[in-house]
Amino acid sequence: MAVKIDKKIKGYAVVTPEDKAREAAPPPAAAPVDRPAAEAKDNIIQMHERIERPDVLIGSTYKIKSPMVEHAMYVTINDIVLNAGTEHELRRPFEVFINSKSMDHFQWIVGLTRIMSAVFRKGGDVTFLVEEMKAVFDPRGGYFKAGGVYMPSLVAEIGAVVEEHMKSIGLIHDPELSAHQKALIAEKRRQFEERQKKNAEPTPAAVQVTGPQEDIAVTGDGTSFPPSATMCHKCNTKALVIMDGCATCLNCGYSKCG
Repeated sequence: MAVKIDKKIKGYAVVTPEDKAREAAPPPAAAPVDRPAAEAKDNIIQMHERIERPDVLIGSTYKIKSPMVEHAMYVTINDIVLNAGTEHELRRPFEVFINSKSMDHFQWIVGLTRIMSAVFRKGGDVTFLVEEMKAVFDPRGGYFKAGGVYMPSLVAEIGAVVEEHMKSIGLIHDPELSAHQKALIAEKRRQFEERQKKNAEPTPAAVQVTGPQEDIAVTGDGTSFPPSATMCHKCNTKALVIMDGCATCLNCGYSKCG
């Protein structure tokens, strides 16, 4: 049987008996669908920009006292609760406000809060804001906040506040130290305190000479680090001390010697 082809041939394939059998076979039966489960999954509300703002939102206010500004700043983060009362209940940040007596930074603070609020309402993974803000460096230099944690800029501290809030609502999970790491840090602290006590004891010689003694500075969160400690590049905390000729962090357990 001759077949006339009027169009240009761009390609061809040989039909095998297996292909003919596959075309003749009936389509497989569709698996039964659990309609209630499928409908429940479809009814889960995710964060997106079309969600209207409720009349009342829950949130938290954080105080920032930075040496970069004269007056304290108060950061308020309001959250929206999605799928309330169900097993799929989610609490997500919805808007940010920053208030202060100082008007020096008014323009960029308003711009920053509006952009952050827009990103929150957009939905998706908004945790990237934390890393972006904490990576902002002030050309005049950073500062140490209470507890010896280094902040490279005021924007970075606002990012740290956002990170703290996201951890409190379960959006960011801080990796826990293992039992071995906790035991190692506790042992290093014990060794450092024993060395300080030994240096403070008087010698039995006629002329008593005492070694250099450092007072332990207790921070607001209950942790204690010596004033001479330097900043650890891993956790950005002034907790790095020299023990047995090796730099050791009393906060995160980092050791230059491994």
